[in-house]
Amino acid sequence: MKYVILQGEGMAEVPNRDLGGKKPPQAAATPNMDFLARHGEVGLATVVAEGHPPGSEVTPLAILGYDPKKYHSGPAPFEAAGLGVALGEHDIAFRCRMVTLGVSAPRGRASAREDVKKLGPQVTMEDAAAGGIEDDEARELIDAVNEQLGSEAIQFYPGKGPRHLMVWVGGKSRATCFDPQDVVGKSIGEFLPTGDGAEILRQVMEASLVILRDHPVNQQRRDAGRKPANCLWLWGPGRALRLPSLTDQYQITGAVLSATDLPRGVGICAGLEAVDPAAVAEAGGPDFLSLAEAALRELGKKDLVYVHAEMPADVRLGDDQKAKLRFVEEFDQK
Repeated sequence: MKYVILQGEGMAEVPNRDLGGKKPPQAAATPNMDFLARHGEVGLATVVAEGHPPGSEVTPLAILGYDPKKYHSGPAPFEAAGLGVALGEHDIAFRCRMVTLGVSAPRGRASAREDVKKLGPQVTMEDAAAGGIEDDEARELIDAVNEQLGSEAIQFYPGKGPRHLMVWVGGKSRATCFDPQDVVGKSIGEFLPTGDGAEILRQVMEASLVILRDHPVNQQRRDAGRKPANCLWLWGPGRALRLPSLTDQYQITGAVLSATDLPRGVGICAGLEAVDPAAVAEAGGPDFLSLAEAALRELGKKDLVYVHAEMPADVRLGDDQKAKLRFVEEFDQK
């Protein structure tokens, strides 16, 4: 028996007035999904346990049959696995997002043109993805941060776009951290890390302000009218967890195909073989044809193939309904 799991992250959405009150999957032309619905079995399932947000790591965990309440200590350890970063038993991984912060003007608007010198209630989260920063730009910035802040205890690892990783070796933090996307347009004061170890995390975040502010990459972005990546926002902490492998549980072999580190890391932790992300993605979003070809190759050798395609953040978080429809239609037809 062969099994294929296809996940289009970001497709669900909410009804939109521009689409006649429909969601993108309802409004898009999806002949292949329509065929499966007519000739196969269709059902509804709540795959995410109550109390857990349907995040990029919780949903794949649940889809693959793992109870997030039991096998979830935070998203960062799965991102570490996706990046090939091995965590020690006592290490804590943090998601490390490049964001754009601005100083709140008198009328409450944020201005990233003003230098943010200190984190606090006077600062607003302007963009949780630093204006869609490119991989090469982001790598330069994270390398600069690692060069100046990296140590035996604190280490930074480059990811893609605004998403990176920080590992606190032997860390004892139990700090509460917040998803930067939930802070957009708000004062960051009440969303800074709190609790045990939070002071060190705040120090790292404030130190990143100094390093990133005048970096040539950000100077070029400002000159081009683009948002600077002027802070590293730490969140999603967790320690490494061992998942019982799907092979041990069900005596099957499998592969995970995703250009996104987090779901790829979940697949790796579940014992699936990760296909080289360079073979399944291109800048700006998934290359669906390459993804399909790679999935078919793997399906010829394995029992299970888990294919994850993520709608680009700028499309998912924006108002361009045509771009959302295009993603859904390409997901269906390619």
